[in-house]
Amino acid sequence: MGVAVNLTKDDFDDKVKTGWVLVDFWAEWCGPCKMAAPIIEELATQYQGRVLVAKVDVDAHPDLASRFNTMSIPTVILFKDGAEVARQVGYAGRQGYVNLLVKTG
Repeated sequence: MGVAVNLTKDDFDDKVKTGWVLVDFWAEWCGPCKMAAPIIEELATQYQGRVLVAKVDVDAHPDLASRFNTMSIPTVILFKDGAEVARQVGYAGRQGYVNLLVKTG
């Protein structure tokens, strides 16, 4: 079973530099983030081995939130070999996040 990986400023670049990575920028106090959390975990399992699914707590790592211009949460960003490919701002439901992952082929 896949589990979304918690990223920090210390390991973020290393984790997203290779392959497909879906990163959920979230916070504990954010209601829509709490709605997205089980979907993100489900996608971590469904796409295990094809896409690394990860999370960044914007309160613990405001530097990463700022670096990626995360003005609203949840913000989910799809990276390919370290470059941003797509972004979803706000809660999008399961289908919205799957639509991002369709880009991975």
